[in-house]
Amino acid sequence: MPTKEKLYDALPTDQKMKLEIAEELGLLDKIQQDGWKSLTPKETGRIGGLMTKRKRELKKQEPTSDNIE
Repeated sequence: MPTKEKLYDALPTDQKMKLEIAEELGLLDKIQQDGWKSLTPKETGRIGGLMTKRKRELKKQEPTSDNIE
């Protein structure tokens, strides 16, 4: 039977980020017990907003071909 780490590694990047943010917000236990459907709209919106913010930050950090000489 696969371990939690192996299952986590197999997830797409977006899913990993979503779980990390949920853990930071203290929602991971709630999700593990009752699933994603147990979250309120406010909680899911917060997760989505933070995901968007992080994706923007990651995109800014990526070197662009224009900056490389």
